[in-house]
Amino acid sequence: MRELKILVVVLFFTAVVYWGVEPFAHSQMHPHVAPADFSFKDLGHTVGKGDFIKGEELVQANCVACHSVKSVGIQSAMSESDASLAYGVVPPDLSNAGLLYDPAFLSAFLKNPAKAMLVEHKFDQTRTFPMPSYDWMSEDEIASILAFFHSIVKPVSDKALYEEACGRCHDMKYDKTMSPSDKAALTAYMGTLPPDLSIMIRAKSDEYLSTFINNPQKQLAGTSMPRVGLTEKAQNQVISYMEKVGDRKKAEREDLGY
Repeated sequence: MRELKILVVVLFFTAVVYWGVEPFAHSQMHPHVAPADFSFKDLGHTVGKGDFIKGEELVQANCVACHSVKSVGIQSAMSESDASLAYGVVPPDLSNAGLLYDPAFLSAFLKNPAKAMLVEHKFDQTRTFPMPSYDWMSEDEIASILAFFHSIVKPVSDKALYEEACGRCHDMKYDKTMSPSDKAALTAYMGTLPPDLSIMIRAKSDEYLSTFINNPQKQLAGTSMPRVGLTEKAQNQVISYMEKVGDRKKAEREDLGY
């Protein structure tokens, strides 16, 4: 009888732990993460119809000191090595900006880059974001810049999109693709050297990568990795390239039912 009472007590507390404590602990250790938001609702930006000719003039006047637009023959005033040392990372070429970035994100980014990229916690009055805010521009001017970017868009490969979205900071050694940014300057800028992404596709789940690329803060609060602002199509192309490099046997496994 005594053993039966002990068993009942043990079963009772086991049930309390299993149905009460364990779900709570799981919710704390693995909190729910909202899915990727490709409309960037938190930015509250809408984009009007701009004049792409005026947009090209604005890009020539305001962007080419740091950025190139190689597809239309616009070269940056700075070399990649000089820009990397000055800013910590090589500024992107803007040839495919209209394909890579969501218009609402890009509009908000031009107004306040650090806020749009969710890295305001990294910068203050003593350490400013490398790219200046263009909050003095009118909505029509910003819409015109975006119209110019969209007017020069051409289809590009998954690898090319990856290189523009991720490759300025991250290496992909399995594909012999290395970041052009100076490693010491990049480490100082980011706080740590961004990891090689060769096998990241196997280290993280599809859901994790989708939400992390869309908004790194959802999965790793306080991280210095910026929100890039990719469209859903561009992000899918980036992930597709990562799969081709880091998980070449995925299609074969799926065909076999694994």
